[in-house]
Amino acid sequence: MPARTRDPHRFGPPAAAAPADPALPTAPRSTATGLLRACHPLPAAAVTLVTAVLTAATGRALPGAALTVAAVAAGQLSVGWSNDRADLRRDLATGRRDKPLVAGTVRPAAVTRAAALALLLCVPLSLACGPLAAAVHLGCVAAAWAYNLRLKSTVLSWLPYALAFGLLPAFVTLGLPGAPWPPPWLTAAAALLGAGAHVANVLPDIDDDLATGVTGLPQRLGARYSAALTGLLLLGSTLTLVVGAPGPVTPYGTLLLPMTAVAALLVALRPRGRLPFLTTLAVAGADAALLVRGLGT
Repeated sequence: MPARTRDPHRFGPPAAAAPADPALPTAPRSTATGLLRACHPLPAAAVTLVTAVLTAATGRALPGAALTVAAVAAGQLSVGWSNDRADLRRDLATGRRDKPLVAGTVRPAAVTRAAALALLLCVPLSLACGPLAAAVHLGCVAAAWAYNLRLKSTVLSWLPYALAFGLLPAFVTLGLPGAPWPPPWLTAAAALLGAGAHVANVLPDIDDDLATGVTGLPQRLGARYSAALTGLLLLGSTLTLVVGAPGPVTPYGTLLLPMTAVAALLVALRPRGRLPFLTTLAVAGADAALLVRGLGT
């Protein structure tokens, strides 16, 4: 998941140094639109959708399934909003006009309130899924917030992603009668995918990150080696899913493995832009079928 000048509006202690603040935008044009964009809608929707698919695969009744999906959605919203709010000073310094807080489409106070409300909603929704499931999910959300507030600037920046992705299947299964844990190979595959998602997500912003003192693992490795690492993590995740499941390898798995290898090569060859992150989302979607199969066994 360097020292900055303290911002009294930050969620936690500053993690990296940045140049003096430009003036904050003060006249949001559409708070609703700004909040939607500031929650990181694409990854939030992807994680929530995967959760819905995994929950359906377990055969859980509709009320319990709805609570599980709602808890994950609330957690994702809180993480997305807290991320943009915590990064405001750095985004202003680098002129990130694609960010709603920098563009002025939403006020910092509105994002702060939205993140806090989503986090508050996440707690009872998670508890409604069972105490052990709640402990796992709230731990995942806490790890993501730790990334936003501090760990993104350390060599352990990958750890919150690995934990949160790796334990997502456990949150789904621990809400079932008897609170069963998913098979270890499924957890390992999800953790590898999460670590790959972290590195892929950072790749387009490495230069800006380094300019403002954010030195997580991908920034320390540089774009070239980080892109290669992303490919290896994606390939490792798919390989674990294909060979880890009991029984013979399915035709789908046989096809998916070389396709993931090609995707990994593309990421390694083109480390800049949005291609690595979009490729990671595509691999995650393709892997979801194997995740579903793993939870159904």
